[in-house]
Amino acid sequence: MTANAQEQLPPSVVVVLFGATGDLAGRMVLPALFELHERGLLPEHWRLVGVATTPLDDDAFRDHVAAALARSPRGVPPGWAQARAHVRYCAGAFSADDGGELGADLAAARAELRAASGADPAVLHFLAVPPSAFPAITRGLGAHGLARGARVVYEKPYGTSLASFEDLDALVKEVLAEDQVFRIDHFLGKEGVQTIYVLRFANQLFGSEWSKESIDQVQIDVPEELDVANRAAFYEATGASLDMLVTHLFQVAAQVAMEPPPDLRDPASIIDAREEVLGAFRPLDPARDVVLGQFAGYTDIDGVPAGSTQDTFVAARLWVDTDRWRGVPFLLRTGKRMARTEQRITLVLKPPPGPLAGEVTEPNTIEIGFRGDGEIRLGVTVKTPGPDLTYSAGTAVLELDDVPGGEPISAYASLLHDALVGDRSLYTTAAGLRSAFTAFAPLQGPARPDPLPYPPGSWGPAGARRLAAPYRWMLGE
Repeated sequence: MTANAQEQLPPSVVVVLFGATGDLAGRMVLPALFELHERGLLPEHWRLVGVATTPLDDDAFRDHVAAALARSPRGVPPGWAQARAHVRYCAGAFSADDGGELGADLAAARAELRAASGADPAVLHFLAVPPSAFPAITRGLGAHGLARGARVVYEKPYGTSLASFEDLDALVKEVLAEDQVFRIDHFLGKEGVQTIYVLRFANQLFGSEWSKESIDQVQIDVPEELDVANRAAFYEATGASLDMLVTHLFQVAAQVAMEPPPDLRDPASIIDAREEVLGAFRPLDPARDVVLGQFAGYTDIDGVPAGSTQDTFVAARLWVDTDRWRGVPFLLRTGKRMARTEQRITLVLKPPPGPLAGEVTEPNTIEIGFRGDGEIRLGVTVKTPGPDLTYSAGTAVLELDDVPGGEPISAYASLLHDALVGDRSLYTTAAGLRSAFTAFAPLQGPARPDPLPYPPGSWGPAGARRLAAPYRWMLGE
């Protein structure tokens, strides 16, 4: 997001990747790092130090990295043979009691880079590990002097409730200052989500409509066809609502709902605007505004108890108590084993006044797709060709990867680059997460509704349709 970000890169950097042999590192973080390398968005001088308990040496880890890159959408980059030499590995556990060889390995990497670049390198620690490992690694960074001057990226979920968030954040603040902490939510790094800023603030056509005066509903829809068979233990501990609602969907809603920041190029302005609107989220009313679901067959999956009441689907009606949005429902929906995989924001506009009032039944929409490279869709009403005055709904589509001169960057690569230059505008903050968990808290209490069954391949429980009344869910129904 930062303007002239290339000029703000450090002269050299060491990326320390905890959980380097894990699934998340292989699917997301390693491909993102080498995407930056191939695009010239890393400093000329850099090192990757992988940290994990898997017993490997440097060459074996380099082979592991190559295999992970081969499985990624971009494949092994053309420059891998040269980049391979930048990769190191540190095997063993890491905690406050046992720092292993990381201190020595990091010191050696920093000395190499200092000699090559003539400047002290920056250090970025990336915790691609389960949240249960955050406390031990954080304490270890502090105990072994590895936190000083470093930046630390924490994966989500950063806490699983308001209380656990507060406990974790208090621990992190014992070791790190807030400006060293980068709490990642990769939805904020998606091209389509970032497009909200420019679509709204650079186009009067859209910016003038961005309020309750013109918009009846905001729908944020992230259905998934995927099953949970290989993540049953994780899903039993979280469910759809904790995995997606309080993290991804709340953050996207804040991007849509925030007030215009004074300076779009100033990360602090964006952070302040997003935090302010997160603080205006009304706590969920589980009885009126939430429908949970569980797809048929979920309890047949190995590792899932026969009587599980975990949710694999959630639809929620969120209220944003600001002057701009008061009274406009933000409808959030996500689930597994649904009819389609999609990621879409839909602004449903009010019916038009004037001579055609009451005649047009299909609402106009502004839609932002944020899956993949992203797209913008406009749902408009046009005259049906022919002699009679009748109407048809039409859609105009702009694919963001078709924009002249554009070269979309993956969400993880975008956020990793922001961490390297110190731009926290697309990362979550302690204040913002505190507000999100506060709004979410009623759904973790005794008022949580029981999940309703829904068939795999459907759009979820039929009971969720009432949340969108008097309209419908614009995606798929």
